[in-house]
Amino acid sequence: MKKQNYIFDLYGTLCDIHTNESKANLWKKMAEIYGSYGACYDWRDLKKSYGKLCSEESALLEKKMGKFAEIELRTVFQRLFENKGIVVDESLVDYVAVTFRVLSRSVLYVYMGIWDLLDEIHDKGGKNYLLSNAQNVFTIPELKMLGLYDKLDGIYISSDKRMKKPDPRFLEGLLEEYGLKKEESIMIGNDRTTDIVIANSCGIDSLYIHSNNSYTNLKKAASKNQEATYEVLDGNIYRVKDILLK
Repeated sequence: MKKQNYIFDLYGTLCDIHTNESKANLWKKMAEIYGSYGACYDWRDLKKSYGKLCSEESALLEKKMGKFAEIELRTVFQRLFENKGIVVDESLVDYVAVTFRVLSRSVLYVYMGIWDLLDEIHDKGGKNYLLSNAQNVFTIPELKMLGLYDKLDGIYISSDKRMKKPDPRFLEGLLEEYGLKKEESIMIGNDRTTDIVIANSCGIDSLYIHSNNSYTNLKKAASKNQEATYEVLDGNIYRVKDILLK
């Protein structure tokens, strides 16, 4: 099976990541950062305000975009300043957001074999695309830090489009924007409920990778729309390469 367009999920598929946004030390440091710019919060109040604003933004967007709406977290970080009467520019908002991500993140690395896979796809004339449920302000810096950014021919991130997998409009948007034919494309991901469901909804082939970041109870498809065209249940990227490029 050889395709022209390989559409990858990111976290749990190309790279491993672990974050913890509930730990007290994260919010204590973030309260210090906000306070340094005049937006003074007790760390507990900051955490509570962040959660409340995320819920408010999500509720508003869902009315417009539906149940799989994806907010832009930059708006939340900016509103946390504005709620204290502080006006800030976009560059400071991005700095605060990236700092939040770094402080919350404990693990980030590319899975073994990914470099070979992406390079061989290019060597054989194929193209690599990213379709990720993610925040642009977090993900673009991480892609660059990991060295993945320049290996991708197209990047489609949910926060930019205000919708996420498994909403079929999200994948259809990528296909349309880059002029990709469905019969020449395949979706590769580690989550049956998002990556595989969206591929099936759009009528393209899929490959499910059961990685260390997959839900254990979804090793087997629970329903027809979670069944992938191909499956690698041991997370072996070299087996993935054999399937995709044989």
